[in-house]
Amino acid sequence: MNAHAHDHSPDGEFGFLTTKLEWLIQWARRSAIWPAQFGLACCAIEMMSMATSRYDVARFGAEVFRGSPRQSDLMIVAGRLSRKMAPAMRRVYDQMPDPKWVISMGACASVGGVFDNYAIVQGVDQVVPVDVYVPGCPPRPESLIYGLVQLQQKIARSRA
Repeated sequence: MNAHAHDHSPDGEFGFLTTKLEWLIQWARRSAIWPAQFGLACCAIEMMSMATSRYDVARFGAEVFRGSPRQSDLMIVAGRLSRKMAPAMRRVYDQMPDPKWVISMGACASVGGVFDNYAIVQGVDQVVPVDVYVPGCPPRPESLIYGLVQLQQKIARSRA
């Protein structure tokens, strides 16, 4: 019997090392989320205040708002999305590297809010897939931080 037989799976791969590596990758992904700046309306003010010292989102590893979608892995859609702006938002989303996530912030981004008309998209999930919805009009920075924590838990549960 091979002395290292217990280290190998039946197909000859190292299961223990792979599991540890997946855990490390998921830990890194959830601990250093870099949001893209995509503020559209009043919710953007609350999103910006989340990054101030009063709320200290740096505790959760998401204080680095990136100006380039190629350096971001989270898009926070903050505010109402007009039909005219929807293609630009989709382009920014498509330029983000995988894996990527989306938080829909506020009633307008999530369901169109009070703007029930032809000019406003009635939920950004019609344009991009949404991972976490943060309710409110506008939601407070604490609510957005709670949504960020929910996203981190979702990332931790996912497979690499």
